[in-house]
Amino acid sequence: MTLLPVLALLALCWPAHGTRDSCVGTCGIQSPASRYGSSRVVGGSDAQPGAWPWLVSIQDPRKAGSGHVCGGSLISPQWVLSAAHCFFTVRDITPWRVVIGATQLAHLGPEAQVRHVKRLLVHEHYVSVSEENDIALLELDQPIRCSDAIRMACVPDPSIPVLELTNCYVSGWGSTTTSSAGFTDVLQEAKVRLIDAKVCNSSRWYGGQIHPHNLCAGYPWGGIDTCQGDSGGPLSCKDDHSDHFWLVGLTSWGRGCARVRRPGIYTSIQHFYDWLLVQMELVPVVTATPTSEARNHFLIAPTAFQRPRPMPTQPGRFSSCPFPLEKLVPFFTRLQELLQVLRRREA
Repeated sequence: MTLLPVLALLALCWPAHGTRDSCVGTCGIQSPASRYGSSRVVGGSDAQPGAWPWLVSIQDPRKAGSGHVCGGSLISPQWVLSAAHCFFTVRDITPWRVVIGATQLAHLGPEAQVRHVKRLLVHEHYVSVSEENDIALLELDQPIRCSDAIRMACVPDPSIPVLELTNCYVSGWGSTTTSSAGFTDVLQEAKVRLIDAKVCNSSRWYGGQIHPHNLCAGYPWGGIDTCQGDSGGPLSCKDDHSDHFWLVGLTSWGRGCARVRRPGIYTSIQHFYDWLLVQMELVPVVTATPTSEARNHFLIAPTAFQRPRPMPTQPGRFSSCPFPLEKLVPFFTRLQELLQVLRRREA
């Protein structure tokens, strides 16, 4: 019976075939084959496959070419986050589709998955003139299946020090030059810096047009920026203590593209954290306040987006096996079967 402790550990920490959700514990992680860090979307460069596996292309098939309209980010197996202004004139969303896992839109490749839109939820206080509350959710008709090329974004709750993150990137299929009228076929990426909102709101920059729920990212001298077609796409910042990325913003607006003292303006995802809770029906409307109870409920809900999984501080302890309680049922069943086999052998 000396093998029993080993068998118990294996039963707890080794998932039974087919019981583990392919999306569990994968948020905010790039594909192992990808790389980020391009020093040069305007002023960017081609992204490697799997570099931004939560990025989606939102398409209207009635448009020419790929039909690409806006970008978005996968935040749960059945929910995509994007910008409200992408759908301002849309009357019928049912023909639209969402493509995820693609790098080149003309040739999606075997990793790509296509879903249709079941429901569109635009922020109830969106104002098109000032781009206030420029955020929307798309519910997909079927959940996606995660893989190396498709992963969910990590959405920061109010406890994450977003403004302290220094390695930030934008990505999308938008225009690559300020004079270009069309979109690019190959996904582009570029590194940007978060810029203090007070600087962005100063008289020589945006002159008070930046809202409290906006983030400002780019460079004072311009040259690198999101542009038309990148709207709704992610502003992703690397965590300072792990390989995970946080989805800190979505591309909202700007004055031109890549201009001096006119960086890109992004909707802060963190600011709308509780709005997302309610829209995804993860908490009742009456509890949608910035309380720890609401956030904890959201993080453990079955369809919620996830936080990056922390590294265990003491390897070998059971705390390094972060499976939901319901996931342990098949493991205990297996353990019981192994114990029965051992008892029969002893008899």
